[in-house]
Amino acid sequence: MIIERIQKEFPDYNIIDEETGIIDNTSEFTWVIDPIDGTSNFQKGVPTYGIMLGLLKGAIPIAGGVILPYFNELYIAEKGKGTFCNDKKITVTSEKELLNTLVAYGIDGHQENPKVTHDEAKLLGDIILSIRNYRVSNSVFDILLTAKGSYGGSLNKTSKIWDNVAPHIIIEEAGGLYTDFYGKPIDYAKPLTKLSHNFTYCVASPVLHDELQKIIHTSNKSNS
Repeated sequence: MIIERIQKEFPDYNIIDEETGIIDNTSEFTWVIDPIDGTSNFQKGVPTYGIMLGLLKGAIPIAGGVILPYFNELYIAEKGKGTFCNDKKITVTSEKELLNTLVAYGIDGHQENPKVTHDEAKLLGDIILSIRNYRVSNSVFDILLTAKGSYGGSLNKTSKIWDNVAPHIIIEEAGGLYTDFYGKPIDYAKPLTKLSHNFTYCVASPVLHDELQKIIHTSNKSNS
């Protein structure tokens, strides 16, 4: 249904969809769709899942929307126009102290390389010691709560392009930073070639993002 609607309204645009793959129209614009983000949550009856639709112009996210069906919330952002939840403008938290915030960090199990998970668990411990409390749904729900200021930040080291484009612009237009896990810009260039590429992210207000990066880089040095 989503693809059919896009093709009707934007017939010349490219499309990336997690379920159906690529439609290449050699356009500068690419719609990136995740029909269900938080699939495991959805399958198990956990309400923290969403439907995401983001738009790239070249390598730049310029618009995005996410709906959380269980919560009846629709998040919309367009470059230069702010972020809105159910038509109400939202922004990231103004809190300056990481220790006063809730932070989400989604971690997947890497049975093929247990050290990866063990190292992430160690970093998670360092982060938990620097925040008020830890929360996680391992879905876009965590990023949206960061966009509206309920959480101080959200992190993940295992995601795909469709997990990132829509929430990226939502966070930026809410006044936050959306970088890779280590604070570098995320590269969406040539998006049709990046279906199998692993994306990481660190999402927070500018002040809290800086604090999270200090913890990440300090922990990374101690693990190397």
